This record gives sequence, C-alpha cells and structure tokens, in this order.
Amino acid sequence: MAYVSHFASPPLEILCLPLGPFQTNCYIVFHSGRKNALVIDPAEEPEVILSQLQERGLTAGAAVLTHGHCDHIGAATALAARGVPLLIHPSDAAKLSDPEASGAFYFGFNQEPCQPTRLLNEGDTVDLWEGASVLRVIHTPGHSSGSICLIGEGFAFVGDLLFAGGIGRTDLLGGDDEAMAESLRRILQLPDSTVVYPGHGPITTIGEERESNPFIAPAERES
Repeated sequence: MAYVSHFASPPLEILCLPLGPFQTNCYIVFHSGRKNALVIDPAEEPEVILSQLQERGLTAGAAVLTHGHCDHIGAATALAARGVPLLIHPSDAAKLSDPEASGAFYFGFNQEPCQPTRLLNEGDTVDLWEGASVLRVIHTPGHSSGSICLIGEGFAFVGDLLFAGGIGRTDLLGGDDEAMAESLRRILQLPDSTVVYPGHGPITTIGEERESNPFIAPAERES
C-alpha cells in the first residue's frame, strides 16, 4: 500500500510504493508546487509508477538506483524508454544490462536491458528540483559493490543497507561482510533523528536502529 511522508524543511513529499514480488520500496520525491519528481528505485510495475506520477501531475526528472539488483531496477527500462535519465554507481552499472549479475536469472525476473545515463560517485549530488535542495551521494558497498545512499536534510534513502530491525544480505554477487560493516558505521554517524527510507519494509530512524537493531554489532554502533 502506498504511503506519503511530508517534510517541512525542505518542503517536499515522499511517496512510497511497495512493488513487485519482493515488495521493494519505490520512492517518488516531489514538491506539491512543482511538476518535476525524482524516482528512487523503480522496482517493478512501471504502469503503477507512471500512473502515480500522472495522478499528481508530475514528470520524472530522473530515476536513481541505489543498487543494481533485479528487484530494484525492474521498471528502469520502461522509464528510460520515456526519456527518464537513469543514475547509478559505476560498480553496479553493468547490472542494468546483465541479468545474471543483477540476480534476475536466479530469482526468475524478466529483465529488459538498459544503459545508465549518469554514473554517481561518492560526494556527488542529485537535484531534487532545479535551484532547490539536493541529495548527497555516499558509496555504501556491502550488499552490492555499487550500493549507494542518498542523504537529505533529516532523511536518508538507504536501499538495502539498513532496514527496520535488519540489514542487507551479503551473500549475493558483489556482497562483502567487511564492506557492509564499514557502510553501517558510516550511516550510523547520521543524527539519531534522521528518518531512514529503506529498500524494503517500513521507515525507521537512525536512533531506533542504533538502539535496537539486533544485526548491528557494538563496533558498528559507535559514531
């Protein structure tokens, strides 16, 4: 079921659409007074994403992929065919055209290949809308070699790095336990009040996960 979060500063809305067989969270980030929107992790069901944009009078200015696993990129080709730029870290870019690397073969997904428009690296920024707020890119490998998080003012899109009460798996192609531990340390340096938008499941906060997430080791809790 879709739900919407509201942030007063900066003034924006975040629509969450759990899509596909893994109920992957696709996010549409927008401002009620503007037509341009950012799609994060166009998971599956492009018709649902496009209808939600149309219903709100929005146009997707770009789609950011937090990583290249098949359950996060299923609608990427359909969006690209409509002229939506695709943004991804270079270490996961090949997954867009390689169903074996993305896990599509393994999980039985029908993946249509596509190519990235822009490669995102550590320290890059993504405009939410022209002349307004940006999201800062941090490279957080572990779940995959090219996983990224997008950091805003008081919130973060973390892909499959961190969940409410869990963390991302590391047993898929490109997974790395040591890299995951370091990436968790980095994300836990954000303020406790930071709202976390994960790739699956409900939203949470950094403080909640630092305090109660059973999969976070004591060394990773240190900031």
